[in-house]
Amino acid sequence: MRSFWKELPILVIIALALALLIKTFLVQAFSIPSDSMQDTLQRGDRVLVDKLTPWFGSEPERGEVVVFHDPGGWLGESQTKSSGPVAEGIQKALSFIGLMPSAEEKDLIKRVIAVGGDTVSCKRGGKVMVNGKPLDEPYIFPGNTPCDEKPFGPIKVPEGRIWVMGDHRQDSLDSRYHQNLHNGTVSVDDVVGRAIVIAWPINRWTTLPVPSTFDQPGLGAAAAMAPSALGFAGAVPIVLWRRRRLIARVRAEAESRPERLTADC
Repeated sequence: MRSFWKELPILVIIALALALLIKTFLVQAFSIPSDSMQDTLQRGDRVLVDKLTPWFGSEPERGEVVVFHDPGGWLGESQTKSSGPVAEGIQKALSFIGLMPSAEEKDLIKRVIAVGGDTVSCKRGGKVMVNGKPLDEPYIFPGNTPCDEKPFGPIKVPEGRIWVMGDHRQDSLDSRYHQNLHNGTVSVDDVVGRAIVIAWPINRWTTLPVPSTFDQPGLGAAAAMAPSALGFAGAVPIVLWRRRRLIARVRAEAESRPERLTADC
């Protein structure tokens, strides 16, 4: 028994170190503070965010739900409510090891609609368009429209940035409302990671997959350019072949010209 009590502090330190390592490099828990992602996410849900793949150079993709740092003024001047020194101490300890979100962090959670190189737009009464393709968005909050309250675009998303929108379109101050700064786009460097699962409450446990509308053919900017690229690739050999024939004909004529001059003389 005495040996156990001697080893307990070491076990606690190891557990805390592992928790800190997991929070820093693998996954972190975040609490949903608003209704902007309903019905996909409800206020008070706890989501687990994948922080590992960005370390390997992975960038956000269309359709993913991501957590990102406030790009500047998106959250406004929020007032932090004091919950007492004991509760604050517990929250700081749990947030340090990744079991609770930090009260000081200003993070948002939205869905990625477009990535660098994409052109995104939406007209009143229409659907969100990405590279000329309409999105079928069953995840939008019932009764909402894709963008009637705030039409936008077309906007070309710069490389290294993303365009994000909340699923509760009429209750989300997303990229549409911050076009005064980088046209409303968010730097991928501000992205903490992708929300992969609702972990709490238990009765709402589910994964957060990419909706099928983002897999439709031709949606990607690169895919939209594919026909012209293939046409160019197919034209190159023909041009080179015709050029070689022209050079060969010129050489043949040049070689035969002295013989004709001799005969004429």
